[in-house]
Amino acid sequence: MSNRDYYDVLGLGHDATEEDIKKAYRKLARKYHPDLNKDHPKEAEEKFKEVNEAYQVLSDPGKRSQYDQVGHDAYQQAAQGGGGSGGPGGFEGFGGFGGGGFGGFEDIFDMFTGGGRRSNGPARGADLRHDLQITLREAYRGVKKTFTVTKDDVCARCHGNGAEPGTAAETCPHCQGTGQQRVVRNGPFGQMVNVVSCPYCGGTGRIIKEKCHDCRGTGVMRVQKTLEVNIPAGADTGVRMRISGEGDPGQRGGPKGDLYVYIYVKDDPDFERNGDDLYRDVEISFPTAALGSTIHVMTLEEEVELRIPAGTQSGTRFRISGKGMPKLQRNGHGDLYVIVRVSVPKKLKSEEKEALLDYAKISGEDISKYRGKESFLDKIIDKLKG
Repeated sequence: MSNRDYYDVLGLGHDATEEDIKKAYRKLARKYHPDLNKDHPKEAEEKFKEVNEAYQVLSDPGKRSQYDQVGHDAYQQAAQGGGGSGGPGGFEGFGGFGGGGFGGFEDIFDMFTGGGRRSNGPARGADLRHDLQITLREAYRGVKKTFTVTKDDVCARCHGNGAEPGTAAETCPHCQGTGQQRVVRNGPFGQMVNVVSCPYCGGTGRIIKEKCHDCRGTGVMRVQKTLEVNIPAGADTGVRMRISGEGDPGQRGGPKGDLYVYIYVKDDPDFERNGDDLYRDVEISFPTAALGSTIHVMTLEEEVELRIPAGTQSGTRFRISGKGMPKLQRNGHGDLYVIVRVSVPKKLKSEEKEALLDYAKISGEDISKYRGKESFLDKIIDKLKG
């Protein structure tokens, strides 16, 4: 877990809006993603986990409210005590005070007495996390992705029982199947009773005499599993997809946890994304900029026409409505912004040079102080670039 304040991790103030948090996360997630930091992968991975941990708390209104109320240190202590999911950040399933985090006064009392209200009943398995990278064009259309994860799963031989097929686990005679034992200790205030896990059965309430040959009595095996996830159109970095029941196996017959797939959208060579809007640069010639014309621009799905007015300056931005990214779980699209750049030819034909010189004369440029045509043309080219 991060030792830094989550707002500091994302470079934000405590008054940051939800949109501020999303933008900061997208920027830092791209910056520190391990795939883009081949020179320092370990350092980038740690930063990436820290950013994700901060985002998972601050992007959730309930968790953020708890975090703001108790502060960084107390929140982390509660999260660690409450049992997270096992994913980076460890906050999946953190219920906060009075919920899945601290259980209330009794749990705080148990911290000092050494006791505890331990349950021997079914326990849900931990949630898992998998990062998945997609292209901007896949995010535009939506895509079904197949990927492979290595994780724990129920042993196929014993079906999670832990006992060799044909045999059965026996009730622990030491705790009578409760998985707990009461230990009486003398203290300065008299006798204190602590409830501890049974050392003979490890708190399971069962003793396996003939363990499963495959899983050695654990009931779980490490496996590779191929899964599919449908990523909706408009998904952006930070979007989380849940695959139910693909987390860690539960304990004592409890249900499996879930697998959360976190989406990371790679940078595109032609388009830059900002929320639902897209931006791209397009080169136009000097005559097009000066005289005006209609050009063709490629969007993510088709070619469209864009009218360039006469006298357009390099760097002018045009908006093409509805040609940006689909709005996730909403109707409509964002916009595409086209920034035109006036291109300057590196080499000119003799007739082109003469035409520019004639243009300069008509424009009232004093060329007598230049030694040659090339130096004067350099000046014109510099003006066009500006």
